[in-house]
Order: sequence, then structure tokens, then C-alpha cells
Amino acid sequence: MYNIQRVYTYQHQQPAVLIDRLWPRGISKIRLSGVEWIKAVAPSGQLRKWLHQNPENHYQEFCRLYQQELSLPQQQEALRTLIQLHEQHQQLWLLTAAKDIDHSHVPVLLAQLQA
Repeated sequence: MYNIQRVYTYQHQQPAVLIDRLWPRGISKIRLSGVEWIKAVAPSGQLRKWLHQNPENHYQEFCRLYQQELSLPQQQEALRTLIQLHEQHQQLWLLTAAKDIDHSHVPVLLAQLQA
């Protein structure tokens, strides 16, 4: 089972993985000690910035472009790492700083992990 949580409310459930490209603002590395950071599963900086220019109008295209990015070799390797962690622990917390999780990269990533 994959559990999603905003990193700002994270209470040290283990195991957990940060799935954002950028380190979350205001969060110390000590606070997330023991949490893996797999930034290769996050959208590229360019794609992320493009989405933030106009989230309402860009989201559907963002999802399509992000799915394409997830098919690249480096992202496939990172996805395999996430899947292996999930298989080892049966429950994995995916942490993100996204304010609107439902309209972020998270649903696309979850769909890919559960395919």
C-alpha cells in the first residue's frame, strides 16, 4: 500500500520516501532523517515550472508529458527502486510538499506505480 502525505505533516512513519525534485522549504534534513529522497521520480524542473505558470489550463498536458518523462531510463530505474521498497515493506509513505496533491505529479506517479 502506498500512502501519500504532505511532508509538512509527516510524523516519522517508516518507511518513507520524498518524491519531490526540490527539497521542501523550511524542512531540515534532520527532521527527515531516515527518509529516502528519490528525486528522479519527480517531474523535471522545466515541466514543473511550466505547470505552475497556469495550473488549471496546463494540468492535463502536464500529466501526459510527465508520463513521458517517467518512461525515460533514469526515471524507470527510480520507479523500480520505489517498487522494491514497497515490496520490502508492504507499506510505503510517499512524501510531497505539493499543496494540492490531487493536481500535482503524485496521482500520475501513483498510477505508474500501481500499473
